[in-house]
Amino acid sequence: MAVHTYSRAEVLKHKGADSCWVIHNNKIYDVTSFAIDHPGGDEFILGHAGQDITLIMKDELSHFHSEGAYEMLDDFLIGVLEAPAASATTTTSVTLDQTSNFRMRSTATATVTTKTNSTATTSVDGPDEDAYLKPTDLTADKKTKFLDLSQPLLWQLWNARFTKAFYLEQVHIPRHLSGPARIFASPYLEVFTKTPWYMIPIFWLPVIAYNFYRSRETGLGVDQASTLFLGGMVLWTLAEYLIHRFLFHLDDLLPESNVSLVAHFLLHGIHHYLPMDRLRLVMPPALAVALAIPINKLAHTLLVTPKAYAVMSGLLLGYVLYDMTHYYLHHARVFKIHFKEMKTYHLAHHYKNYVGGYGITSKIWDKIFNTELQL
Repeated sequence: MAVHTYSRAEVLKHKGADSCWVIHNNKIYDVTSFAIDHPGGDEFILGHAGQDITLIMKDELSHFHSEGAYEMLDDFLIGVLEAPAASATTTTSVTLDQTSNFRMRSTATATVTTKTNSTATTSVDGPDEDAYLKPTDLTADKKTKFLDLSQPLLWQLWNARFTKAFYLEQVHIPRHLSGPARIFASPYLEVFTKTPWYMIPIFWLPVIAYNFYRSRETGLGVDQASTLFLGGMVLWTLAEYLIHRFLFHLDDLLPESNVSLVAHFLLHGIHHYLPMDRLRLVMPPALAVALAIPINKLAHTLLVTPKAYAVMSGLLLGYVLYDMTHYYLHHARVFKIHFKEMKTYHLAHHYKNYVGGYGITSKIWDKIFNTELQL
C-alpha cells in the first residue's frame, strides 16, 4: 500500500472543522470526525489544526494524553510529512516505545532501518526509500490479539478465553470507529443492541406521567406530590452514582470466567471500549426496565402507595435526564456553564482514569465518597 506524502503547506490548508488535519511525529492524521468527540472539547484540536501537535501531546502538565490516545491516532493516519529537500541523503529509523509514540531520529547512513521490539529489520533502498515511514504497527497487533473491530464482537469474546486482567486492561483502552461496531453476526439480533438517544424519552416519559398521575389519583395533593417528585430526582443522583460505581464497574469482583466477562462487556464494557459509539451509549429500555423493577418494588415496600408513585416518577425523570446528559456530554458542543466542566470530568473517566469520576450529572457524590477525579 502506497504511503501518501504531504507538505506542511498542504497540511496547513486543513485547519477547519470541516477538514482538520494534524501532524504527530512526522505523520499526518485526519481527525475531522473525532474533533467533536475529543475529551477536552473540539476547540483543543481545532486550535491546533494544520499544525504539529507532537510536543503538545507529550506535555503532561498542560495536556496529558493516555496510552489509549496514542493508539487511537493510528485510526486516523492518512500519510506522512514530506521530508525537506536538504535531508534527502539522510536516513531515519523509527522506533516504537511503550507509549506507542513514534520517535524519529536521523543518521548519516545510506540505509533506512525500521526497528521494533520484535527485532525484525528491513532494509530499504532505491525507489522505496519512503518505506521506513510505514511503521510496524504493534499497537494494531495488540488490538487484534483482543478483538477485531471489523468482525462481530460477542462471538470473539465468548471464544477468546481471555484472563480477567487482560480483558480489563484492554476494554478500558478506548477505540474509535466512524460508525457503530457490530456485536452479533445476525442482523435480527444486532438491531436490538442499538438504542438511539431519543428512544429514552419516548419510552420513559409516559411511564413518568403515569406514576405522577397515580400519586395524585390515590390521594396526594399537588404540593406533597411535587415535593416527593423532586425528592425522587435527588434520590436518582445517588442511584446514578451507586449503579455506575458498584454495578457497571464491578471489575475487581468479577469471577475469572468467560460468562462474567461477556456480561461485563455487554453491560458497560463496550461503552468504555467504544465510548463514542452513538448507538451503544444510552441504556437500552430492556436493561433499564430490569433495573427499575426492583427499585420500584423497594419504593412500594418502604412507602405507602401514593408516595411511592410520586417518588418513582421523580426518580425516573432523573434517570432520563441522566441518560440525556450522558449522551450530550459525549457528542455535543456543550454549554460552558456546568456542562463544560462535566464533559471534561466525565471524559477523563474514559480516557485517563476509570477508577473514579462516577458522577455524570454532578460531582456531588464523588466528593462525598472521595472518588472525585483531580484534573
